Amino acid sequence: MTYDVIIAGGGAAGFFAAIQIAQQDPSLHLVILEKGKDVLNKVRISGGGRCNVTHAEFIPNELARNYPRGERELRGPFHTFCSGDTVDFFEKRGVPLKTEEDGRMFPVSDSSESIINCFREECRKLGIEVITNCGVNQVLEFEKYWELDTAGGTFRSRKLLLATGSSQKVWRMLSKMGITIVDPVPSLFTFNIKDPRIQGLMGLSSFAGVRIPEAAIEAEGPVLITHWGLSGPAILRLSAWGARALNALNYHFKIHVNWMYPENRESCLELLREEMEANPKRTVFRSKTFDLPKRLWQSLVEASGIDRSLKWADLSRKQMNRLVDELTDCVMDVHGKSTFKEEFVTAGGIDLKEVDFKTFESRKFSGLYFAGEILNIDAITGGFNFQNAWTGAYIAAKAIAQAP
Repeated sequence: MTYDVIIAGGGAAGFFAAIQIAQQDPSLHLVILEKGKDVLNKVRISGGGRCNVTHAEFIPNELARNYPRGERELRGPFHTFCSGDTVDFFEKRGVPLKTEEDGRMFPVSDSSESIINCFREECRKLGIEVITNCGVNQVLEFEKYWELDTAGGTFRSRKLLLATGSSQKVWRMLSKMGITIVDPVPSLFTFNIKDPRIQGLMGLSSFAGVRIPEAAIEAEGPVLITHWGLSGPAILRLSAWGARALNALNYHFKIHVNWMYPENRESCLELLREEMEANPKRTVFRSKTFDLPKRLWQSLVEASGIDRSLKWADLSRKQMNRLVDELTDCVMDVHGKSTFKEEFVTAGGIDLKEVDFKTFESRKFSGLYFAGEILNIDAITGGFNFQNAWTGAYIAAKAIAQAP
């Protein structure tokens, strides 16, 4: 079967690119090939089934700062198609978006089906063919066309867009073609910790500073105590920015938590002394002067070797110093990781040096384009990974539609 354009991958980037191509040049005959029995599965489960479409950061350079891999390369593309353009695309098609307190943007319907239905309807109106159960087995380059050997037969086209996500199989095929693949490692994961100081405190969240000296990374933000250890925005930032370093440590390392952030050791000690002077007869255990969840404070007090009945006036210098250490430099052992909800994100993919980011075309092969997670681009949680998909797909589509 012969087409003008083949898009391999029936996910966010693949559908968005197909729609953009068809709108810019309706005469092009194009098809989306999806290896699974259904399309847009990641869109469906994203954000707990609500689909975190993008993030309310509308300044291109600031938006790019949320990508541990791809920040420099995406600055230019975001000036062409940014989060505001994403909002405009969906609102024009009857899918208004809303912004939550943390900047994440979702359909007003709170249902990913709104996004999926929008894409399906656009494809229907534009006459875009979608074929499922059609995984790519081989990619062959000929002088004037590309040929794909798939589970659903052989397909040929002048232009080929690969939007196959973090497919190890596709990466291996591309590697054999001479395209450099950066080995994939997990990104966006939570830390497995068994520590008596957080045992029984699952569900508690507190703003904290976190750092991993062995990986030379640090972050700040809400830290959530879970059944298996630590999660929350600050932990996810560490996992994203430290994806390769933490993989090299085999996910066994020490994390330092400053529960009193932005206070440091000295300023925390001063606060404790003020509390001692103001409330000498109050027990340390039952104090609630500091902005910490009560049960976390009490756990850290006990971890400092302070008896529940001990009053501030009777606190020794040694006990005071131990309490300061627990509050500002609480060191815990991490033994492994867990996937963050359903958001499995990979750091790795096609080496960015081999992609022209004005067109998202391969620098080694004419007529071969990429979009989405197939590239060595990934972001922190919050809608940024989808925005990478929309932007790359838009620019690749524009280049394909305008190419001779």
